[in-house]
Amino acid sequence: METIVKCSNVTWVREGKSVLSEVNWEMKQGEHWCILGLNGSGKTTLLNLINGYVFPTSGEISVMGKVSGKTNFPELRKKIGYVSSSLDSFLPMMQREAVEEVVVSGKFASFGLYEKVSGQDWQTAEEILHSLRLHHLRGKTFGVLSQGEQRRVLIGRALMSSPDMLILDEPCTGLDVRTREEMLSLMAEIKARGCHLIYVTHHIEEISPILTHVLMMQDGKVAASGQKQEVLTSSLLSEVFKLPVDVEWMNDRPWLKIVRG
Repeated sequence: METIVKCSNVTWVREGKSVLSEVNWEMKQGEHWCILGLNGSGKTTLLNLINGYVFPTSGEISVMGKVSGKTNFPELRKKIGYVSSSLDSFLPMMQREAVEEVVVSGKFASFGLYEKVSGQDWQTAEEILHSLRLHHLRGKTFGVLSQGEQRRVLIGRALMSSPDMLILDEPCTGLDVRTREEMLSLMAEIKARGCHLIYVTHHIEEISPILTHVLMMQDGKVAASGQKQEVLTSSLLSEVFKLPVDVEWMNDRPWLKIVRG
């Protein structure tokens, strides 16, 4: 089975402090992972390593067979879709663009269109809008959309380059319950496009049935990793979240309940 991401004894040190320590983790073809942990657990640093924005202080990480520090990561990133709040600083650049223009710009990894767009590119963007149930927004400017609609359009933009892997970094932050559920319902369409998913969150109720495995991070280390039913136990989550909790499963989806007293 092909390995999509592999971390071997990965440590990352900043200003003398270990942000990640001896991380060992493997994501294989056909798997869809959630990276779960409290703020400060090392989730964002791990994403930066996967994207090649930083490199391990020690150990080795490979992404789709390419080893960090020994490959052209700007080229590799074309195979990785990335939707994160870290992109919010670029949102003002898209305020006056039509929704379909924002989506098609993902083909060129640009904010704004500066290259010639082919008829096939526009057709691909149209197909993405339909598959993500966004076709009714065609022609509207990005700036008039709701926060949830903007997130979904950015997912469409990330899919424009037909990535092998899509990273969703806390995409439901700030969304109300209904909009969150609309966002989570898109994962089936993303999977159908042949994308491997990495979904990052600290809310277990966002772990949809599409996600098969969980990597649980705590204080820069791997607390547990494996199939979600084996990892998302009340005892493990109580330790990682540092308060007593119970997990209930409904329709292959976990829900958290805090134990009082």
